[in-house]
Amino acid sequence: MSAPRFNFNVGVLGHVDSGKTSLSKVLSTTASTACFDKNPQSKERGITLDLGFSSFTVDMPDHLCSEYPDLTSSKLQYTLVDCPGHASLIKTIIGGAQIIDLMILVIDIVKGMQTQTAECLVIGEITCPKMIVVLNKVDLLPPDKKEAMIEKMKKRMQKTMESTKFAGCPIIPVAAKPGGPEGGESDAIGLTDLIEKLKTHTYRPKRNPEGPFIFSVDHCFSIRGQGTVMTGTALSGKAGINDTVEIPSMNVNKKIKSIQMFKQPTDKIVQGDRAGVCVTQFDPKQLERGLVCTPGSLPTFVAGIMTVSNILYYKGAINSKAKFHITTGHETVMAKVTFFGLYEDSNSKEADSTSVLDYTKEYVYQDSFITNTAKQDQAEAQQRLPIKQYALIEYEKPVTCPHNSLVIGSKLDTDIHANMCRIAFHGQLLECFTDWKYLVNNLPKLKVYKTKVREGLVERCQDEYTLIGKNLFKKETNIQSFVGLKVTLSSGEKGVIEGGFGQSGKFKVRIPDGVSKEIQQKYSGTKKKNKNKDSEANQDEQQTDHEPIKIFLTFKRYVFDPEKKMKQS
Repeated sequence: MSAPRFNFNVGVLGHVDSGKTSLSKVLSTTASTACFDKNPQSKERGITLDLGFSSFTVDMPDHLCSEYPDLTSSKLQYTLVDCPGHASLIKTIIGGAQIIDLMILVIDIVKGMQTQTAECLVIGEITCPKMIVVLNKVDLLPPDKKEAMIEKMKKRMQKTMESTKFAGCPIIPVAAKPGGPEGGESDAIGLTDLIEKLKTHTYRPKRNPEGPFIFSVDHCFSIRGQGTVMTGTALSGKAGINDTVEIPSMNVNKKIKSIQMFKQPTDKIVQGDRAGVCVTQFDPKQLERGLVCTPGSLPTFVAGIMTVSNILYYKGAINSKAKFHITTGHETVMAKVTFFGLYEDSNSKEADSTSVLDYTKEYVYQDSFITNTAKQDQAEAQQRLPIKQYALIEYEKPVTCPHNSLVIGSKLDTDIHANMCRIAFHGQLLECFTDWKYLVNNLPKLKVYKTKVREGLVERCQDEYTLIGKNLFKKETNIQSFVGLKVTLSSGEKGVIEGGFGQSGKFKVRIPDGVSKEIQQKYSGTKKKNKNKDSEANQDEQQTDHEPIKIFLTFKRYVFDPEKKMKQS
């Protein structure tokens, strides 16, 4: 009987033609069904179009054996996830990055950092705790300048990593396929160093067998006499032979007939395992990629709310009501986003770290996501800052994925030849709305408001407690809905709107503490009207002698309130 295996998923990412697939091939001993450019287009074009999976096995490193005695008798299996490097396939890359424990970023040492290399670095920062940088194709460097050029590139990469969570990560020079495609069977350079470094950076990922079983399928095929095999990675929970699983995109339940992990039969799989799961009476053409789960555990929803975090390299606008490619879990769908924030006040000095949206709090509507740079500008201008930012996501078509999934917003319709990062923001899914009527049934309880400020003028003083105002409302405005709202005068007095005055949009303001003698004199309106034009001119002059007194009406209007009621604090 073969020794038990401890599985560790390693993502191999990088710009197109950096040599990722060659590196995975030379490292691997066991190829899975979704491995090494199975797509005919891949062979023709020489690039990876899909996720490729392969593996190799080594003895368990000493540091893991001493820290976890239960692993002493196990072999360490590395599952390599070869992600495509082409810009147009970034959706596949994002899907692949979510199932990895460590990332290998492959860089063509001749070309250095390229646009998709930077995007892969961004994806790694969002999804992965550890990284090793591989400088590939060192065989193409001039022999007399080789060492100096390697050192120069190492220093450049160290500088690039300084501003990321991968600062100080290992940088290994290799040549996965010396001489390139025409180079024959030359031995790879630097592979031993890479494997040793990989072993020292291997850790025991948190594998939680609790909770619902969720399995990300990346390939589906039939075996005559056996059934349909779905290969993929267990994202959460556990599953065993004879368990029933659901294919939620098709609303179909199937029983697991058998399970294999890299051609080795097994009774069960847990979170993090790479496996083939066999079911019967299912057409593989119906599911090339998707999720399989414990029945009833994955919601299908049409809108959601996420936390939002900054992507340093993205330079485009991130505005409310704009559309982005939203990757939620493993699905990418166009969606409209609306941003809002929790702001500093006496009750909330620090961001809530829980993964639940607090419906008792009030949030401020934002015209755009406020980046770290914008925050610095606002801080210098002594403006209020959001302590946490969120977005309402309204999908163009329904999405099926787990609660608390990773969410990534991108502008994938940007020109792929433009030298710019297309990944705009990321966060965690907090709420899922399964009802198409979420605007009526769910959102009204979410208190997101805009602060409205209206400005009018004092026209005249009616008596010592009453002013007549103008220019605050239009002629057709229903002033009755504003009755009782508080106003402030530019001269400092506080008042309350009592009602309309006449038919032209004028209104009455009651000043409970009384109108000052100065205002009464200026706006008493006691002068008799003289039809003589000279007298009218004199009156206009007197009106302009003093600074007009402004009336300010400030109130909140809740964005998702169907009645659009106004509220003052």
